[in-house]
Amino acid sequence: MKAPTANLLNAFVLIAMSAWAYLSSVTPSLTAVIPGVFGMALLLCQQGVMRENKLIAHVAAGLTLVVFVALIMPLRGAFARGDTLAILRVAAMMATSWFAMIAFIRSFIAARKAREVTAP
Repeated sequence: MKAPTANLLNAFVLIAMSAWAYLSSVTPSLTAVIPGVFGMALLLCQQGVMRENKLIAHVAAGLTLVVFVALIMPLRGAFARGDTLAILRVAAMMATSWFAMIAFIRSFIAARKAREVTAP
């Protein structure tokens, strides 16, 4: 999967799962919206990622890594509560973030190899 596609998928999953968590909660907390905010930030980076803008792609990769690491504690909490739906939501967000990170790393490696080939 290419980095722009992975970024877009990750952004939509983060927004959708975050909205689902917030709207389905009996006592909604604004912390459930945090992954959605990251998803919106990734959507803002989408044009730059598509145009292979190095800075924006690295910002998007950094945001993706931050959200992946930040979701570890909510996953542990969901396991502790035995909340199957929360486990599935957080696991889905982590999985798409992981795949997006792999796609970003692969695109960075490919860009570096392409620069080395064209450099005199």
